[in-house]
Amino acid sequence: KSSLINSLKRSRACGVGATPGVTRCLQAVQLDRHIQLLDCPGVVMATGASSATAPLRGALAPQRLRDPLSPAAAILRRCSPEQVGWV
Repeated sequence: KSSLINSLKRSRACGVGATPGVTRCLQAVQLDRHIQLLDCPGVVMATGASSATAPLRGALAPQRLRDPLSPAAAILRRCSPEQVGWV
């Protein structure tokens, strides 16, 4: 969203990055006299969400994971044994 807004604005109105979480709050960008665009975070985590759900939703960069096994285990719980080749 931020990159699209920057492209339409033809300037760096919103911060962008290769990792998730650059946009931290809602930001209004005036495109022209009649159009205002809103840039917002892509993923908003619910209070009390488990530590495994943030990386699965793309809200936490993989490099920042303290425990990569919890998200991996959460993915495997969603798959059948056939899907992961354990048959």
